[in-house]
Amino acid sequence: MAPAIAAEEGGRQRRAATRQHSLDLTGDPPPDGLPGDTEALLPAPARARGYRAELGSILLLLVLYVLQGIPLGLAGSVPLILQSKSASYTDQAFFSFVFWPFSLKLLWAPLVDAVYLRGFGRRKSWLVPTQYVLGLFMIYMSTQVDALLGDGHGRGPDVAALTVTFFLFEFLAATQDIAVDGWALTMLSRENVGYASTCNSVGQTAGYFLGNVLFLALESASFCNKYLRFEPQPRGIVTLSDFLFFWGAVFLVTTTLVAFWKKENEELIPAKEETKGITDTYRLLFSIIKMPAVLTFCLLILTSKIGFSAADAVTGLKLVEEGVPKEHLALLAVPMVPLQIILPLVISKYTAGPQPLNTFYKAMPYRLLLGLEFAFLVWWAPKVKHEGGFPVYYYAVVVLSYALHQITLYSMYVAIMAFNAKVSDPLIGGTYMTLLNTVSNLGGNWPSTVALWLVDPLTVKECAGAQGHTCATAAATELCTAAGGSCVTALDGYYVESIICVILGFAWWFFLGPKFKKLQDEGQSSWKCKRSN
Repeated sequence: MAPAIAAEEGGRQRRAATRQHSLDLTGDPPPDGLPGDTEALLPAPARARGYRAELGSILLLLVLYVLQGIPLGLAGSVPLILQSKSASYTDQAFFSFVFWPFSLKLLWAPLVDAVYLRGFGRRKSWLVPTQYVLGLFMIYMSTQVDALLGDGHGRGPDVAALTVTFFLFEFLAATQDIAVDGWALTMLSRENVGYASTCNSVGQTAGYFLGNVLFLALESASFCNKYLRFEPQPRGIVTLSDFLFFWGAVFLVTTTLVAFWKKENEELIPAKEETKGITDTYRLLFSIIKMPAVLTFCLLILTSKIGFSAADAVTGLKLVEEGVPKEHLALLAVPMVPLQIILPLVISKYTAGPQPLNTFYKAMPYRLLLGLEFAFLVWWAPKVKHEGGFPVYYYAVVVLSYALHQITLYSMYVAIMAFNAKVSDPLIGGTYMTLLNTVSNLGGNWPSTVALWLVDPLTVKECAGAQGHTCATAAATELCTAAGGSCVTALDGYYVESIICVILGFAWWFFLGPKFKKLQDEGQSSWKCKRSN
């Protein structure tokens, strides 16, 4: 429902969610794919090798993807912590830029793919220093994060510093992802390379769960006192500082073992391993974007998710504001894991044909209507809240709403992935597919950031108990409070946004949706890039 509950749309580069993912209603779970991942696979050996022969490599990939998910999960937890400290929605919008690096990694992926130390290893040249920096950065931040969150210092969170910090975390994690994805293709033999996507899916999901759901539960004093302790304590079992220090140490130990123990495969033919070069790759990307069919797709997909932005980016934060415990919201995502595994398999049967975007078009109005239903959940929350919290039936309705949302979300996501795979030029499939996926992810990121930014300006507050005063600005609010009054919300910007977004979404569906579907009718020649050698 919000970036606070999970990562931003496009924030998690993995199989069908991100992300989500604790309670992930933030939008489409973004795909993997890198322009440099076109290197040759290992030659097929004379005798097929079972997975047991490469179990060590498979487990290593799994561990690396788990580590990658930790910064993603932590970034998804911070907005909930900020909301519990009464951070403004403008602050939340600023922090939402943290979720952008995974959707923008295409910009520096060619560099990671082409520049390396041959003696040390093509992928290790980036993986090892990136993970060392991540580990040391985590340990250092474990000494600073409490001050940044405003704990015990009589001041609010330093949102700017937190944003810069976690943006660097996500940038490093995205760079690690590029290296690991590329290494996965050569670490495993041709027979077992399919396990790489499984490691990606399971590893990132597990890492995100540890960094988000588990952390929020163990950080919550109320959750720990209720379920894990015999005697109540004022704090949770762990703090963000403790969590960062522990995982920073894990990063350092794991990276050291990889650096000295794991060698890259030397059986690759050098001629096939070399990339086309950084300049050539960027030139290729530009030539793809200039194609009329691709340019039309980019413009339409960048505007297609505006209608979901209020529901996806703000709803979870509003629920926390209304008193729903953040750890409860995170734990509600756990029952959704089986659904998230099954949905892509079921939906793929309807998107495997020549017109996958029909599924996207049909699912869109239902997802838009669920945005209004989410607004109802926020409005309903204070009505059913009691001294002990919220009734079970309220959480049941939230879980049901989330499940319905996941059906529509995955229907649109799988349809887009199927279409991207269908139109991508096979001669340059890695670069082409990644470009389309990146644009699709950005189509969810920028509307969410804008939606968070507009909540405060669209909210109308009145000064109650002090005539002649307003609450239009921060200074006016202070004058109202000094005069003995209090600011009361007369019109919540979230509800205004919810209605506007749904209207804009239906307008896109009615006027631009048919044009979007017509892209399926374009001939294959419209999508092929003319590339000079």
